[in-house]
Amino acid sequence: MAQPNFWDDAQTSNTLMKELKYLKSCVEPFDKITHKLEELKELLDLSADDLELLNQISAELSTLSDEIDIIETHAILGGPFDRNNAILSINAGAGGTESCDWASMLLRMYTRFAEDKKFSVKAIDSLPGEEAGVKSVTLKIDGDMAYGLLKSEKGVHRLVRISPFDSNKRRHTSFASVDVIPEIEDDIQVDIRPEELRIDVYRSSGPGGQSVNTTDSAVRITHLPTGIVVQCQNERSQLQNKQTSLKVLKAKLYERKLAEQEERMSKEYGEKKKIEWGSQIRSYVMHPYSMVKDHRTDAETSNVTAVMDGSLDMFIQAFLKWRKGS
Repeated sequence: MAQPNFWDDAQTSNTLMKELKYLKSCVEPFDKITHKLEELKELLDLSADDLELLNQISAELSTLSDEIDIIETHAILGGPFDRNNAILSINAGAGGTESCDWASMLLRMYTRFAEDKKFSVKAIDSLPGEEAGVKSVTLKIDGDMAYGLLKSEKGVHRLVRISPFDSNKRRHTSFASVDVIPEIEDDIQVDIRPEELRIDVYRSSGPGGQSVNTTDSAVRITHLPTGIVVQCQNERSQLQNKQTSLKVLKAKLYERKLAEQEERMSKEYGEKKKIEWGSQIRSYVMHPYSMVKDHRTDAETSNVTAVMDGSLDMFIQAFLKWRKGS
């Protein structure tokens, strides 16, 4: 960066700046914790029988332990796309209003998680439920390690609760699937031929807003050789919707290409499963007891409210350690 011609090539310099930011994010927390630990050791030597001071040291050690867990999580994230932005899709399973409401609850959970991590969240496409919730929604989540952290969420999620839509207050089980793929950088080549695409435009649907329901700005792209369909309706113009759709299509095609080339990539992206009983990766039980349990790692907590508010670190860390061990 000290070279006089560093900024002559904007693309290269921006890539290096991004790399510098990432390396600092690795080193600085480690240095901070090391320095704090040395301070606590010195404080411990001076504490003698001071119970109040010992309690303070214990509390700070507990905080350091949580910070070390975060560093360990980032250290495990060494995959080729773990540092990329994420494209996350939620689809309601069979069950009508119940499943659509569950999909909207998951949408809120992942939005809260992203906001807590200082990630930006943007809805690319959404299809509202007939009575409540959403049938499907696709989010673009931008932030360092967004994909690496969220890849643990791919699979079927199961909810058990007393239905607010059932006048008889019976217990219902609902399912929704979550798909997570990394956003592919522009420097990665994916061959998309114009003649292999069918592009349809249609009128956006939704609660209203500028250009919504007034122009054919929404775009649906079908990749004919593979049958992959992507769509976007939340941008301001048809051109922006098309560009966003092509970016999602590129990511999906690249994922497919890797999966075909190497069988081991199936461990990375998971196996497509039906959105039904027995295929879930995680269960969220609100009645007759409170528990969230991940069926892959056996990680569980009774604090369902915190999880639904975006507290997913426990499950993410358990998944990454489980995946590393396997």
